[in-house]
Amino acid sequence: GIVAETIPDREDVYICHGASQTTKEINDERQAQIDKEKEATKHLSKCVHFGCNNRFPKGGPYPVCNYHISPPVFHETAKFWSCCPNKKAYDWEEFQRLPTCQKGRCTDVKDEEGGSQKQFLGGCDLRDKMNGPTLKSIDDFNKSAAAGGSEGAPVLERLRNVLEELGVENELFDQVLGGIKKDVMEDSGSAEEDAGVVDEAMTILGGKLKQSMKAIAVEQLRIK
Repeated sequence: GIVAETIPDREDVYICHGASQTTKEINDERQAQIDKEKEATKHLSKCVHFGCNNRFPKGGPYPVCNYHISPPVFHETAKFWSCCPNKKAYDWEEFQRLPTCQKGRCTDVKDEEGGSQKQFLGGCDLRDKMNGPTLKSIDDFNKSAAAGGSEGAPVLERLRNVLEELGVENELFDQVLGGIKKDVMEDSGSAEEDAGVVDEAMTILGGKLKQSMKAIAVEQLRIK
């Protein structure tokens, strides 16, 4: 119960006389601290450089910045910066202690390249760099041909089956995908669900799923 939730493993414990805090009191205290930290930083800008957590007044002055030029990679148990692939860590504290490779001034303005750059990379990104184009299976080729040449049709079919194994009902998947296709058709003025509509719907759905996964990863890894 309360001990398992509030006392970290191997933490020193001191026994004090008197009534202990209730779970509600502990949660209220934590929330008050979070609100206090937000209030203290709401008028500050955060450096956009990878690996820098400096905050500073909007408009400067800008402090000295030690940072990485490329995003971090989280692949299986390894954690490292893509610009420094030979320096790896296997737990979060060790990863935070990895030395930076760049030095300059903090900034709150992303450059054109950084604006579209991923905030962190995963196994798929590493494989994309190492591998060439993927050959289609016969099954994928047939599904693509049945959908008017759509590259996304077999991918969506596989995704539908995988999500069903994870507990997402086919009806829910079809409803969401159908709504996205309808929006695509309305935006593009298409009168029928052709290959272009299917492929665009796949891209939009993939983006939404990716944002959901990134939100979970950010919460877990506390990347802000």
